[in-house]
Amino acid sequence: MAFALPVWLAVQEELLESDEEGGGALSCFDEFDDDALQETFHLTKPCLHFIRDAVLVRMKKCTLKKFALSLDVMLPLALNYYAHGSISGDTLQRTRRFETDCPAIISAVSGVIAGMSDQFISFPLLQGARASVASKTEKICGIPNVLGVLAPAHFEVQVSLKEKDAFKSFVSASGFPSVVSQLICDLDGNLLSVEKCCVGSTSEQEMWESSFKGRELEKELHGPYWVIGGNGYHLSKHVLTPVQDPSNEKDIRYNEAHAKLYSVMQTTLGHIKTRFRCLVNLGFAQKGSLDKKSNIIKACCVLHNIAKKFSGPSASFSCEN
Repeated sequence: MAFALPVWLAVQEELLESDEEGGGALSCFDEFDDDALQETFHLTKPCLHFIRDAVLVRMKKCTLKKFALSLDVMLPLALNYYAHGSISGDTLQRTRRFETDCPAIISAVSGVIAGMSDQFISFPLLQGARASVASKTEKICGIPNVLGVLAPAHFEVQVSLKEKDAFKSFVSASGFPSVVSQLICDLDGNLLSVEKCCVGSTSEQEMWESSFKGRELEKELHGPYWVIGGNGYHLSKHVLTPVQDPSNEKDIRYNEAHAKLYSVMQTTLGHIKTRFRCLVNLGFAQKGSLDKKSNIIKACCVLHNIAKKFSGPSASFSCEN
């Protein structure tokens, strides 16, 4: 019979103690059945085992020993938070002795997983890879030399009424407080680049011009290639935006092809926010908190790419807040 997450967390330290070298020891996910894993973490068992092993390797370079807790306690807490936006009440009830450490645990694990972005979020760097991506894109939409789809991704935050004036810069053009990151994805919904974490009022153009990938593409360090973007990138040489007020059949066809490509990013963001419900609301905005929120966003993006490799379902979870 599979243990529920709270039961498993309550006995982890006795079962595993400090055995973090792998070595055939039980994983914290082994006693869950597949349905329980999907419900608790929104990820499959093979995917979760891979994530645990990858995080364990990374932790050898970035230790979390100050918490005196094993990875098999900390990782499920963080993954449960990513999936649901909070730690379940049952989980907290069974883990009262380190309940106050949960925010710090989530922050620490997020930092480790975000640091894995250099392994799991990659732009096509070799000429052959770029040519292959561009060729595939052209076959689908008819637009040549396109490497990916670029867009700002807004993630809502909360602002208390008392601090509303102090956090005006977090209010996006849509009228809600948020933080925003710059994402690039390919046609299959894999993330190729995740950069920045800015206050919600930051414009697309400003993020692009100050981003590493923006500077690289504008200097043609990747060659004469483009990315597809929205109207906010009007001053960029290597971002293809829609034609305003199309006046002929050619412009209309281009806009249709552009919209087809751009919709890939909207679908991808929908999948990410459905799988990782914490991104629907990242909690209260705080001064100096952008790095912590950036790590949570980037950690979820890393996990999204890993889940894609394991072909895990991404759109079957409840979208209730």
